[in-house]
Amino acid sequence: MNSVVVLIVAFVVAWVGYGVYARHIDSKVLKADPKKATPANMYMDGVEFMPTSKNVLFGYQFKSIAGAGPIIGPIIAIQWGWLPALIWILAGTFFIGWVQDYSSAMIAMRNEGASFGGLSYRLISPRARVILLSFIYFYLLLIAGAFGNVVVSTAVNLKSAPMAWLFLTIAGILAGQMIYRWKKDIILTTVVTVIIAMAGIYLGSAAPSDKFLGESLANSRVLWAVAAAVFCYFAAVLPIWRFALPINYVASYIVFLGLFFGLIGILVLRPDFTLPAVTDFSIKIGPIWPIMFVTIACGAISGWHSVVSSSGTARQLESELDARPVGAGVMYVEMLLAVFALIIAGTIYASPAEYGAAVAKGPGGVFAAGVAKFLSVLGLPVDLGRSYGSVMMIVLAITIMQLVIRFMRVATAELMGDISPLFKNAHVATFIASVLAMVLVLTGWWQYLWVLFGGANQLMASLALMLVTVWLMSEGKPTAWTFYPMLFMFVTTVAALLYTSYTLLEKVLTGGVQGEALVGNTLMGLVGFFLVIAAIVLGFEGYKAFGRYRVVKSGAVSA
Repeated sequence: MNSVVVLIVAFVVAWVGYGVYARHIDSKVLKADPKKATPANMYMDGVEFMPTSKNVLFGYQFKSIAGAGPIIGPIIAIQWGWLPALIWILAGTFFIGWVQDYSSAMIAMRNEGASFGGLSYRLISPRARVILLSFIYFYLLLIAGAFGNVVVSTAVNLKSAPMAWLFLTIAGILAGQMIYRWKKDIILTTVVTVIIAMAGIYLGSAAPSDKFLGESLANSRVLWAVAAAVFCYFAAVLPIWRFALPINYVASYIVFLGLFFGLIGILVLRPDFTLPAVTDFSIKIGPIWPIMFVTIACGAISGWHSVVSSSGTARQLESELDARPVGAGVMYVEMLLAVFALIIAGTIYASPAEYGAAVAKGPGGVFAAGVAKFLSVLGLPVDLGRSYGSVMMIVLAITIMQLVIRFMRVATAELMGDISPLFKNAHVATFIASVLAMVLVLTGWWQYLWVLFGGANQLMASLALMLVTVWLMSEGKPTAWTFYPMLFMFVTTVAALLYTSYTLLEKVLTGGVQGEALVGNTLMGLVGFFLVIAAIVLGFEGYKAFGRYRVVKSGAVSA
């Protein structure tokens, strides 16, 4: 199979999904109304609620949902064959991915910017609120551990990344100042700050971290874990316009440009897939069902997107009409990023053995090598292309991690604030979240951490779709477009979490885990089982809520 054919199919799926399916749901089912006041306009506080142009919000949303997941997932999942991975990426996005992202933003926006905790209390039950908030907290912890590990590993293995990370931070802070304080033109702001960020990529390749920090510090996982924690601390406690929003906006251009020119490189080279279309039903990390469906998370469907869309994006949308391009549109761009990563893994190696040796050293190196290859045909030196690919990886990971810690801070306040006002303190809640994340980063086995994150991630997606379905029932609107995706995701991800958690704890109990890894891996296994139990209880609560709402012929709804 030629990679250009795969790209054409992906673009057709995106065009039909966004231009036909999403448009129909937006205009005929949820009926987006530009005359309705959004929470961003009603409750503007400059911290969480902030009316934002859809052009800026598009970049923010993309970088907030598109972490390393749409890259790492396909690169690992191609071990089952590139065809099953491709089908799941395209079908998952078309039937489930954009549905969740868009509907999560709309339900929160239609309920005054309420978080999932508040929505579950209102629509399901008070007990559901406590369980869901507990689920979200530990789910976010797995995300922080998974992406924190990517940040630390990338900083250690690709020495050009730390300098680019520093310059991105400077550029993002400057962008926030220029847009919201100095009121500068958005085009001028974008050009200036993106140039600064790009300069960091060049300087990183010219002055890698081991040159100015020394070999020992540059290879210290503890150093980069602390650096990530400090970065996320500022993202969690500062107003969103000051740090998280503008950094993600500037970072989106690094990823957009890398994706755009990488796709052009594919069109120029037109490589064929060299790895098998289909391999075995079960491989070393598990069977194709359910494990592949959680290994590829963010490129097809991701519960993390629902958290961002409801707790962040819904509080920044200026108009309901912006929900489709920002919610649904961005998901299709992420789908293309996942297809790009799949093409890289499937075409740049001569044999499965060569691919296996490369992926064993880390998916980040596979992606960087692919970016270098496809950018080189456009005249970019291979070393600089590899540096660009490595920077894309760390940017994709750290910009997700900063929002995770921010949302963990909010979840701590909602969950524990009634027990003690201390937990409502932003600094205390952020410190607790950062320490727990560092424990997983420094002591957890990455392979299991990634699959557990994927399972929890997809389980969060099913719970988000359950909440949306209950809301649709309460409003007397059609529910099939969210109900059936919810069922598929719930069954699949409960199976994946049980399989992974059991395998991990079995290794712990039989002595297969020793030393400092014992702490992180035991924590991971216990968290996995807790999430399954919490999800099953929430499923029963949701089932009872379905029974409380019935649609009568007139279209009214009674509870």
